Amino acid sequence: MTKRIATVIGGHGFIGRHVVEGLVAEGYTVRVTSRRPDRIRRLRRLGGGNKVIPVYASVTDATTLHAAIDGAEGVVNLVSILTESAQATFHAINGQAAGRVARIAAEHDVARYVHVSAIGADPQSPSAYGRSKAEGEAAVRRIFPHAGIIRPSVVFGPEDRFLNMFATMARFLPVLPVFCGDTRFQPVYVGDVAAAIVTLLDEPQVSARLVEAGGPDILTMREVMRYVMTQTGHQRPLLTVPLPLARLEASLFERLPGKLLTNDQINMMQKDNVVASEAVTLGELGIEPTPMSKIVPQYLHRSAK
Repeated sequence: MTKRIATVIGGHGFIGRHVVEGLVAEGYTVRVTSRRPDRIRRLRRLGGGNKVIPVYASVTDATTLHAAIDGAEGVVNLVSILTESAQATFHAINGQAAGRVARIAAEHDVARYVHVSAIGADPQSPSAYGRSKAEGEAAVRRIFPHAGIIRPSVVFGPEDRFLNMFATMARFLPVLPVFCGDTRFQPVYVGDVAAAIVTLLDEPQVSARLVEAGGPDILTMREVMRYVMTQTGHQRPLLTVPLPLARLEASLFERLPGKLLTNDQINMMQKDNVVASEAVTLGELGIEPTPMSKIVPQYLHRSAK
């Protein structure tokens, strides 16, 4: 039998690790690209250690992408940025690089391609991030018309940077600031997102779909924070931050290392992050979304100590 090879661009991250595990379970040998291949060591244990191959590649370097993709049956692109720097802008990474990876995959006659975008991708988005995600989707579609595209809402799981961040805040801060408290989110379990990506890559009959991935729970930002406090046992007063003050704080934070808050994120958080009523959903891929109650208490209890 011909060896099945899949390349996962940026596969060492939070979602990527679950995708790699799913692809190995489906019988793929998986090339996992990173600018730091040494970070992929623990993934090599999957499938007896010979099913995961760390590969150096950068989405800004076509030569490395050609080497990583050559001979692959399927490609998944997970690379994205949430904040900009002088070296990495939304346009360069979320937009141009998305098209570059798709173009190189097409040049190598890759059979199936999956691009990971985000709910809120829209050319008319109030945030530069949302516009750049729409730019990336459009570039992928132009080059690889039959690509699968998945747009998750905020993703939760043991190593997430969403619920865990609020848990840390609740543990150490006497009062929790709330930005855009009425904005609704539809948190989706990382395992469900990974399963959808594997399905889009592995099943030709659904490979060209645009899927919006959300869980069964829809909560406002304020409700998310209360839920986290309940799970951790750290009850704190919630202080609603008016929009003008939020923008002032973001203007300060976005100049600091780590960029804990930016004005572009404020723009993004003013719009609901939920699955559109007309969208193809996880259920249409045969995946029943996992409620937060089945997963979150198992890992947030660590923040209760």
